[in-house]
Amino acid sequence: MWKFVILPRSYITQTFFDVGSCRGETQGKSGAAEVSSAPPVLFCLGAAPVSWQSHEAEVLKQLAEKREHEKEVLQKAIEENNNFSKMAEEKLTHKMEANKENREAQMAAKLERLREKDKHVEEVRKNKEGKDPGEAETD
Repeated sequence: MWKFVILPRSYITQTFFDVGSCRGETQGKSGAAEVSSAPPVLFCLGAAPVSWQSHEAEVLKQLAEKREHEKEVLQKAIEENNNFSKMAEEKLTHKMEANKENREAQMAAKLERLREKDKHVEEVRKNKEGKDPGEAETD
């Protein structure tokens, strides 16, 4: 059984097909090739199945290589994205820790000033109580 495929003329070359036998070319008495009236872009695949299969295998191999390359590119992009996310998370964590330490240091400094102020107020109160009431009015 013959298999037929319609392909553009630019795609068909004698490298892949025995074109003459598919078109029904025969050698006439004059030695010139005679061509049947078959359309020029209709070729049978039965004449050169090995060439067609090897071409198909080559195309499939190229597609597989292309798919593999796409997978590698995608994997690399995913890896870079993960690395970027990890670095961004570490940077944010470090920044949050630094802010927490600064906040705690500021709070400790404010509490220390408050204690100093309370201590000063207490000293002033003791000094005021220690003086005579009459003297406190004249000062």
